[in-house]
Amino acid sequence: MRKRLLDWYTLIPVLLLLCIGIIMVLSASSAKTAAAVLKSNNGAADPFYYFNKQFISVLIGLAGMFFVSTIDYRKWKQCVKPALYLSIFLLTAVFFFEKRNGAHGWISIGDRGFQPSEFVKLCLVLILAYIISVKKEKIKSFEQGVLPALLVIGLLVGLVILEPDFGTGLVMLSTSFLMLFAGGVSKRHLTVLMSAGIVLVTLAIINDMVSKSYRFLRYLAFIDPFKDPAGFGYQIIQSLYAIGSGGMFGVGLGRSMQKFGHIPEQHTDFIFSILAEELGFIGALFIIILFLLFAARGYMVAYNSKDTFGSLLASGITTMILVEAAINIAVVTSSMPVTGITLPFISFGGSSVIFKLTAVGVLLNISKQTEPQTLFISSKKAAS
Repeated sequence: MRKRLLDWYTLIPVLLLLCIGIIMVLSASSAKTAAAVLKSNNGAADPFYYFNKQFISVLIGLAGMFFVSTIDYRKWKQCVKPALYLSIFLLTAVFFFEKRNGAHGWISIGDRGFQPSEFVKLCLVLILAYIISVKKEKIKSFEQGVLPALLVIGLLVGLVILEPDFGTGLVMLSTSFLMLFAGGVSKRHLTVLMSAGIVLVTLAIINDMVSKSYRFLRYLAFIDPFKDPAGFGYQIIQSLYAIGSGGMFGVGLGRSMQKFGHIPEQHTDFIFSILAEELGFIGALFIIILFLLFAARGYMVAYNSKDTFGSLLASGITTMILVEAAINIAVVTSSMPVTGITLPFISFGGSSVIFKLTAVGVLLNISKQTEPQTLFISSKKAAS
């Protein structure tokens, strides 16, 4: 079998998203860095602070991606237990560090920070791919197949939710559910799991309503942000203003007005709003198309994988990135409550971009082990 050096169908959308992301981080963070310069008495604040950090993270992530792409994906089976133990350790360790934005989601070393949940998401995909592939036909049995996977999911997702980080928990649950579905779990068990999930989410919402926590305000902002435009609805309203101001072709790169003190987290969670304002509907649509192309290719790699482990690993990685992109875009367009999920490859965030690119490296290696294919046509179908 002839192997490819690189799967450009997977790589090109990712590289384009990274390039656009670096440019948008510079543009979206310019207002914040300009304000820092004005507040500095000696003008020492760095206007390229966020850009430089993101650029370095991208370089590290790319190096990791190309390195991981050279490792046979089947060797990662040996890392399943260490990945589980390390995930538990890191998700426990975060509670010994100070909160950031109201959550124990970071391990801080000096002025540097590491977000373990970004690493754990990739570990969960690896662990589930291994469990499901090893169980094979036993996956139809709840006790022998589904239960071991549920214990891992419950433990890791539970620790993430305790931070609390419900957005990441939602991504992990969605990815896990789709991997169980792809792995052949019976519809009856999936229905029970989905029903249990709906009940738990409902109970969580009721608890938030009683306690009137910040998450309850997010629900109110989703239902009717204009009920309190200067309070809980402010962020979503400003995001919609930014998107609406962009029109078809945008106001121009770097010319956003909403980034000047109107949209909080404009270079992280709500960077898509600034992108839509500056690049318009065409630019926003181009980003969505790139994610869809990546997804189409990722699932094609999963379909053509030589074994169940590779297929589940590829589908899990693809689903994880696609779900994050879908949630982020849904949030900034007020299609779902605010979750705190960033836009993969675009938003500012070192931990996110490094581990997302590492995941892409695994996907590239799985693709390398399959027959050469076109973007949408499977080699299996071509052979038939």
